[in-house]
Amino acid sequence: MRLNKFLSETGVCSRREADAWIEAGRVAVNGRRATLGVQVEAVDEVRVDGRTVGQRSRRHIYIALNKPVGITCTTERHVAGNIIDFVGHRERIFPIGRLDKDSEGLILLTSNGDIVNEILRSENRHEKEYRVTVDRPLSDQCLAGMSRGVWLPELKQTTKPCRVTRVHGARGEHVLRMVLTQGLNRQIRRMCAEFGYKVRRLQRIRIVNIQLGRLPSGQWRELEQGELHGLLPKRAVW
Repeated sequence: MRLNKFLSETGVCSRREADAWIEAGRVAVNGRRATLGVQVEAVDEVRVDGRTVGQRSRRHIYIALNKPVGITCTTERHVAGNIIDFVGHRERIFPIGRLDKDSEGLILLTSNGDIVNEILRSENRHEKEYRVTVDRPLSDQCLAGMSRGVWLPELKQTTKPCRVTRVHGARGEHVLRMVLTQGLNRQIRRMCAEFGYKVRRLQRIRIVNIQLGRLPSGQWRELEQGELHGLLPKRAVW
């Protein structure tokens, strides 16, 4: 593993900062001044400013968060209400995908930044399930049209076929269940708008085999090993 990656995974700095520290002579490997691009192994001793940097965790972190409305899915710490500060995890983590600021529910985060894009590239084959509350009764025409696919003028494309059904809503709410296999920008809200509906509440309740369940809003939990099957590429290091 490259030294800058090793340092970033221990949480002491970012890769860019690691490169700057290495160039400044602040990093040593096995007692020798490190150079840019040097490779390190688990048995190597790495020191920054004379202090030993702890061994990186052998297992990456994978967590499920019940994101509240108002939290933004970004790693940019200067953004108020960013998801990284909200979670406050001791390790450096990254969100896998997005959930709009005004939406809520299940989102996954991981310390394995190298695998995020690979998971997202395969996400078109992954089911994501939503509970959607709209402002008025749902017509059969709307359900059938959404299921077939909807032309979205702003995005200049038609959504993939999906599963859409009515579900019982409390207090007379108008609720539908949607299972998608793609994740276009504000896709559900745009689909509903094309049929004249306004989304009152949008909650993601499942990603592949991972359920939101009874996880309280604003809380997170670590994924179990069995949940990672079917989510991660086969070669991924857990």
